[in-house]
Amino acid sequence: MAEELHHYRKSYEKHELSETTVDANPMQQFRKWFFEVVENGGIDEVNAMTLTTIGTDGFPKGRVVLLKKYDEYGFYFYTNYNSEKGKAIAKNKKVALSFFWPNIERQVIIKGIAEKTSETDSTNYFHSRPKGSQLGAIVSQQSSILRSREILEQTLTELEKKYGEQEIPKPAEWGGFLIKPISIEFWQGRPNRLHDRIRYTLKDSDWIIERLAP
Repeated sequence: MAEELHHYRKSYEKHELSETTVDANPMQQFRKWFFEVVENGGIDEVNAMTLTTIGTDGFPKGRVVLLKKYDEYGFYFYTNYNSEKGKAIAKNKKVALSFFWPNIERQVIIKGIAEKTSETDSTNYFHSRPKGSQLGAIVSQQSSILRSREILEQTLTELEKKYGEQEIPKPAEWGGFLIKPISIEFWQGRPNRLHDRIRYTLKDSDWIIERLAP
């Protein structure tokens, strides 16, 4: 049954974006926008981002993951390397990230190359997580077929008893990815769908700044 959705329509009027005022470094521009989300009332999980990979079946797939760090090198998240996304990245390191911040009518769209972080980085982050999350990383063989939820809960209970107050070892298959950007687009909603789109493209270690048509 068809359902028309054309009445879901909004006019974007809160901000504007100019290539003459953006920071020359896209990571600094990202930092500025990230904190402006919080300063303007925030959203649930401002660090939520959609990660898109090309799967081992040849299809693209997007899913929401959490950004856990960013610096001059790029964007970091952590996962099970044997998960569907981990296997996809192992086969094709070209990925995309996107952030949508509706409270300030903005998107950031990133193309980049994924690489594993160091074992030290992965271990340090693993032990910074709540104990329940650490145990969860051991319990879940992420993306594998599961007969029932009860299996997860029973395994978790057994591990809680096993480790008690002991340090929980990081699973060998669990760790971080760094996404090194080659293109970052900043999208600012504007009236009449004439949105501002400023794209940074990495060329010979320099960032080229261009305006795109909405």
